[in-house]
Amino acid sequence: MPHPITVGLDGSPESLDAADWAAREARWRQAPLRLVHAWMLPPQVARTAQAPEVRKEWAHKILDDAEADLAARYPEVAVSTELVAEAAVPALVAHGAGSQMLVLGSRGRGAVAGFLLGSIGLHVLGRAACPVVLVRHGGGGQAQGAAGGDVVVGVQDPPESAAPIEFAFATAAARGTGVRAVRAWALPPVFEYGMAYLRALEEAGGIEPGERKRLAEAVLLWREKYPQVPVTEHVEMGNAAEVLLTSAVGAGLVVVGRYSHRSAVGPHLGHVTHALLHHATCPVAVVPHD
Repeated sequence: MPHPITVGLDGSPESLDAADWAAREARWRQAPLRLVHAWMLPPQVARTAQAPEVRKEWAHKILDDAEADLAARYPEVAVSTELVAEAAVPALVAHGAGSQMLVLGSRGRGAVAGFLLGSIGLHVLGRAACPVVLVRHGGGGQAQGAAGGDVVVGVQDPPESAAPIEFAFATAAARGTGVRAVRAWALPPVFEYGMAYLRALEEAGGIEPGERKRLAEAVLLWREKYPQVPVTEHVEMGNAAEVLLTSAVGAGLVVVGRYSHRSAVGPHLGHVTHALLHHATCPVAVVPHD
């Protein structure tokens, strides 16, 4: 049986949109869907919140209502629920470990809500061992990830980008759509130029042909593994965040990677990922890799 797709559900409109997106993804992938609500609050918050028994009853209703709604609209998807007596971050990270992906809701454009309130979302993104998908609330089919839109993936130097690329191809194959592999490049600082670099540059015919070659090499294995998936390769000079945001217009999903190791100061997502989370109009998948 395939691993489930897990949704962090807290009753907010953002998380309900995330659950709907995940249900469609589960249908495409023929995977079970698991709705998780972590109802324990931090001590400093719990002191001024409703009584635990009231919060628990409310949490049961959130899960029951969402399960009934999704089961009615997606009868081919096996939907289960789990009420967890833990704080959100450890509960979501733990449940994500055995999942194909973890799906959360997001307002985007700066403010975040529900399971992404404050540092919770950043800690989940920085600690999860599986891909984490952020689904924006509102905006119609584009925000939900239109079924016909390509899956856009930002490609770094191989082999670091293998996990995000594989996730993008697997998602496109399940949906019956294409992959748009995008690589942004910029001129290196002057002090990095040397004779060896200049010779390699001359042999390649310039920087952009070399970047196109790198991109082609990065996706070659996945082209062969998923021959049914149409692939568009796009190389553009410019800021990586801007290039990816432009490429994501009309996409069903945009995929970026993050290093799985954590720095001493906590999770590090990078400016490109932050830009996509705040400004992309389609769902964003953040895929950990070595």
